[in-house]
Amino acid sequence: MENVEIFKKRLLYQSQHRGTREMDLLLGGFAQTLDTLCLDELQQFEILLSFPDHALYCVFFEKGPLLQGMSKSLVEKIRTFIESR
Repeated sequence: MENVEIFKKRLLYQSQHRGTREMDLLLGGFAQTLDTLCLDELQQFEILLSFPDHALYCVFFEKGPLLQGMSKSLVEKIRTFIESR
C-alpha cells in the first residue's frame, strides 16, 4: 500500500473533483477531516468515492438505503458532518 499521507492526499483530491459541485463541496469538506479517520475508514472512504454522485446524493440527503459495499458507520459520519454545517 502507498504511504498513508499520499493516500490521504489522493482521497482529498478525488473528493474535491467529483463532477458535480454539490458533491465536490460536501465530500471535499468532509475530506478535510481525513486525519481523524483510521486506515480502515480511509479505505472505506476510497470505496465510497467509487460510487456515482447521484447514488451518494440519494444516500446522504434522501436517506436512501446504503448500496452494497458502503460502510454504514462512515455514511453516518458523513451525514453528521452534513448536519453540522
